Amino acid sequence: MAEKSDAPTPTVIADDIHITYKVQSGGRTREVHAVKGVTFVAHKGEAIGLIGSNGSGKSTLLKAVAGLLPPARGHLYTQGQPSLLGVNAALMNDLTGERNVVLGGLAMGLSHRQVRERYQQIVDFSGVDDKGDFITLPMRTYSSGMAARLRFSIAAAKSHDVLMIDEALATGDAAFQRRSKARIAELRAEAGTVFLVSHNYRTVTETCDRALWLEAGTLRMDGPAKDVVAAYEAHTKPKK
Repeated sequence: MAEKSDAPTPTVIADDIHITYKVQSGGRTREVHAVKGVTFVAHKGEAIGLIGSNGSGKSTLLKAVAGLLPPARGHLYTQGQPSLLGVNAALMNDLTGERNVVLGGLAMGLSHRQVRERYQQIVDFSGVDDKGDFITLPMRTYSSGMAARLRFSIAAAKSHDVLMIDEALATGDAAFQRRSKARIAELRAEAGTVFLVSHNYRTVTETCDRALWLEAGTLRMDGPAKDVVAAYEAHTKPKK
């Protein structure tokens, strides 16, 4: 009888991933090589921070994991259905927050009954009603921070095999930050994998146990979050 393996289960395998896309500039088409030969393995229960300067390929890599950008070269394997949550995630600006909660929940695969059962929890978690009855107003009346908090709250109402968060926690107050970190811990305990892109490196070290440092599309470092953040900050610190 074969022994049961205690090895962690991979949820995302990136094998020498290259991602390119075309952009229009000055009437000409230019090809951008955004991710260059990135390799890593993510496992169940991990929270992984992605750090690096603007344009380093972090958001592009998450889009590839989510299936929105096919790799030009290399292989990408994911378990289950990855979910990408970003500050630009599509909510309907002309609809109320209330309606967006319902539609967002249904889009994630929740039933109408599950949406009804979790509705108030989503609203309370987001805090959008803390200073008025904003949930009944159109999304276009929300600040960017309120909209980002509501997006995260909708996504956090469901367990995910792989949840990718792109700067969606950067706009909340201290109380929302605490709620978010606690919910991410719960998602990990439910055998999910969480990827977090953030320029707030304290959030990365407090929320994640591992970090990937991308620079100019390449993977510079992969290791414990505190070590990777320290190395990145030392690299970017102005030289005297």
